[in-house]
Amino acid sequence: MPDQVILLHGLWMRGFALAMLDKRLIGAGFEVHRFDYLSVAASQEHILDQMHAQMRELGEQGHTVHLVGHSLGGLLAMRACSDIAVPLPPGRIVCLGSPLLGSSAARGLAAWGHAGEALLGHNRDLLQRGFERWDAERDVGVIAGRLPLGLGNLLGHLDGAHDGTVAVAETRLPGIADHCVIESNHMGLLFSAEAAHCTAAFLRTGHFAKSAA
Repeated sequence: MPDQVILLHGLWMRGFALAMLDKRLIGAGFEVHRFDYLSVAASQEHILDQMHAQMRELGEQGHTVHLVGHSLGGLLAMRACSDIAVPLPPGRIVCLGSPLLGSSAARGLAAWGHAGEALLGHNRDLLQRGFERWDAERDVGVIAGRLPLGLGNLLGHLDGAHDGTVAVAETRLPGIADHCVIESNHMGLLFSAEAAHCTAAFLRTGHFAKSAA
């Protein structure tokens, strides 16, 4: 009985962007499902309701249900599992380039006023603020990139190593189970064989095969 994996895309994206990661995780022995949502137009409540419903449906036959989210998708995965009053099947979370402490690029975009806020959609507060720490029971692993190619630096100042959109420091949330850094930019995390390998390792064991500072 293979573990189930739900993939969540990031802001301004759709499910087709997850195709390569989907293929690699299937090759690693998981049964994979892409969660497609309207990242700007849909309310967070609607997204989380749909995610909870899919998780429960997949877990009905005793399946373990993991979540793997890129950028905003990782933040939403953690939000979905942060309410201990919501019964969900067991599993782990992997976040790919998710600004878990809040995104300076998103704050820079919001500073444009109504136009910037509209581009961030209903999840702008989550993108800008992130979390203070992770105290929920579900183990979370974070994969960050340090190839500084992207437009994020034009929107907000990215201190230290970054992936062109999210600073590595923005991904280091207290309370997570493991963290690793690879040579990739923000979008490249979806196409990286190393990111897929690290993701599969964490979903199986709760630790990355490779950990870096």
